[in-house]
Amino acid sequence: MGVADQQSLDRLAGELVAIGPVVVALSGGVDSTLLAVVARRALGPSAVAAVTTNSASLASGELARCASLAAQFDFDWRCIPTSEFDDERYRRNDGERCYWCKSALMDVCQPIAELLGSTVVLGVNMDDLADHRPGQRAADQRGAKFPMVDAGLDKTAIRSLAEALAVPVWNRPASPCLSSRVPYGTEVSVSLIAKIDRAEQAVRALGFDDLRVRHYGRMARVEVSADALAFALSESERIHAALEAVGYEEVVIDPAGLRSGNLNEAL
Repeated sequence: MGVADQQSLDRLAGELVAIGPVVVALSGGVDSTLLAVVARRALGPSAVAAVTTNSASLASGELARCASLAAQFDFDWRCIPTSEFDDERYRRNDGERCYWCKSALMDVCQPIAELLGSTVVLGVNMDDLADHRPGQRAADQRGAKFPMVDAGLDKTAIRSLAEALAVPVWNRPASPCLSSRVPYGTEVSVSLIAKIDRAEQAVRALGFDDLRVRHYGRMARVEVSADALAFALSESERIHAALEAVGYEEVVIDPAGLRSGNLNEAL
């Protein structure tokens, strides 16, 4: 392990030791997985629980990935359903949607933390602070901690440390919830999110990995990473056919490529 990675590890471990026993909200991405791995190293297995919330907004395969990671690293893991789609404030999909999503997550994680005498910790990093993330406010108000922020770790440092610790998702693309594919002001529903999930799985089946299918009523806007854009354009007919089979009448491949969180620009 290089000097920079060791320094990152020491800072993060120090923050976790200062917090004490933790409940890690495990999404299966690099941030939360690394957080759980380092917490287990720093605090010991008995002082760390991992919780994955089974939400309708999770893409296909996410729960299976979390289960696999939990087995690989021997996490004390729980998978519990959430009910944010029962909340009209979430479904109306305004600029505070993520606030109500994180509130639902804390509704699940907080009782477990109280039972175990632990603190809920989230894999928020320094880069997340620059985007519109009302969910962080909801978690903070409910007593959650962000040890990666307190340790000063950005995404680059996190990926580097995760690779050094052989965390298998160290280079996995970000995979935000499927509700983030819907422009603010368009109501979200379980059926709509399921359609978007089918759409993204159909595009993935054509050989793409890092992508978003943004929902605009009858139109789907496909965003792929910059290095896959030429391939997407060459496969445009197949992409159009795949998404028309899902139920979209119009399909546009965004020439600007994938821009994570770009729907926040409307705010």
